[in-house]
Amino acid sequence: MAAFARSAPCWVDAQLPDLEAGKRFYGELFGWTFRAGEGPYADAYSGGKLVAALAAKQDGRMPTAWGVYFATDDIVASVARIREAGGQVITEPVRASRAGVLAQAADPGGAVFGLWQAGDREGFQKQNEPGSFCWTEVHTRQKDRVDAFYEEVFGFQGTDLAQDAEPFQDTEPGAAASTPAFRMWSPAGTEPGPDTAVGGRSVITDAFPAELPSYFLSYFAVEDCNSAAGHAVRLGGRISAPPFDIPYGRMAVLQDDQGAVFAILQPPVSENGAE
Repeated sequence: MAAFARSAPCWVDAQLPDLEAGKRFYGELFGWTFRAGEGPYADAYSGGKLVAALAAKQDGRMPTAWGVYFATDDIVASVARIREAGGQVITEPVRASRAGVLAQAADPGGAVFGLWQAGDREGFQKQNEPGSFCWTEVHTRQKDRVDAFYEEVFGFQGTDLAQDAEPFQDTEPGAAASTPAFRMWSPAGTEPGPDTAVGGRSVITDAFPAELPSYFLSYFAVEDCNSAAGHAVRLGGRISAPPFDIPYGRMAVLQDDQGAVFAILQPPVSENGAE
């Protein structure tokens, strides 16, 4: 498969207290199958193609969460840019056998993300199809600092969307405060806009408790959003934001049966019936 463009999301994994329970939940929800990786780690496959991984938490203080990784061809230089731009390096570059090199960092607002310099493993073998990753966005209270950070570190070019075009708004139902514009990120060297966007930034408003930290929300494509949300509940998960329509399809925000938050997205159907 072709290498990922620099700074594009290329991988996601979930840190869970109970790996076997996670395999049951996501296997039922997305139809994933699993193969054991190194240590307490399971690679997830959809239709025989690599789409994600689940890992057993080694430290109970770690959050139960999905993490996203961005591709880099020079992880040492990327780590240096993170520090220069006001971010924090959590895990220095470490080799993952022959698969590649990874690092973890946090932006100035505290949202955690990963870096991946490919070796034998590039990342996703399938995306933007049912049962696979399709989008990620950071939710933050420090819009201006965070925008500048990602533009400096990854070279992203931003496109601000009108309020009614936002994929997911961090407001509670009935909240009176208006929601700041959503920003889409396009890689350096592309024409900024929805057609080239690889991720985005949303703003956490005062409608939410101050203790809610900044975070990345990753999306998985599904064929039927309503059905998938209901199935997640039957599997022991929860619905954080019930299914609703956006310009890019129909989405919902869910928690798995261990508390990890993720989103699902059903792409829109065009007039000729194609997604």
